[in-house]
Amino acid sequence: MKILVTVKRVIDYNVKVRVKPDHSDVDLANVKMAMNPFCEIAVEEAVRLKEAGLATEILAVSVGPKACQEQIRTALALGADRGIHIETEDFPESLEVARLLAKVVEAERPELIITGKQSIDSDNNQTGQMLAALLDLPQGTFASALKLADGRVEVTREIDGGLQTLSLSLPAVVTTDLRLNEPRYASLPNIMKAKKKPLEVRTPAELGVQPRAHTRLLKVEAPAERKGGIKVASIDELVEKLKNEAKVI
Repeated sequence: MKILVTVKRVIDYNVKVRVKPDHSDVDLANVKMAMNPFCEIAVEEAVRLKEAGLATEILAVSVGPKACQEQIRTALALGADRGIHIETEDFPESLEVARLLAKVVEAERPELIITGKQSIDSDNNQTGQMLAALLDLPQGTFASALKLADGRVEVTREIDGGLQTLSLSLPAVVTTDLRLNEPRYASLPNIMKAKKKPLEVRTPAELGVQPRAHTRLLKVEAPAERKGGIKVASIDELVEKLKNEAKVI
């Protein structure tokens, strides 16, 4: 079984995000970048399936500028077998990423596609669902557990009322939630080995896709500074402040 996993380059989640002075975008100058945490979970799940003897090959795919190859190499160090980088000048919108990934899926024919449920920069939570729709494949989103058996994938997903379990025929698209697994760290020997693993660079034109913008970024603003808390002397004072100052009662 071949598994395709997607990886995205984002600002490291430990870094405090800065907004450009003109509010045109987020300031990426001299900022530490990393693999999107949900993509790390997707890679980890694919590697675990391979270690269990349920998969034979893991293909890591990323869309974006040349620097994205760093995150593909990280996926290779974690256990992926080869990578494909679809090089673009910037990061396309979710629909265009899904269109590009669909072309790769059509060429590679993986039996399982695992993506992060969302990226921590745009936070759209769209690409996996759009990819499944474009390919007309079954999808299991927000997976907190995954099991392969008898040519099907069983996905347990978290919903408002508890847990929902879906049985999907393969090929299928699965998007990962936080509780699916805990990603491992890449060891130094595997980081060195990853440098020799194959990484193919493709362009949207080679895939027959011309990415275009469907939305326009108007303005980026930092969140309002949170005010410090206060101590109250009694329950009565707390209720009074909630009612008259916070306006929540």
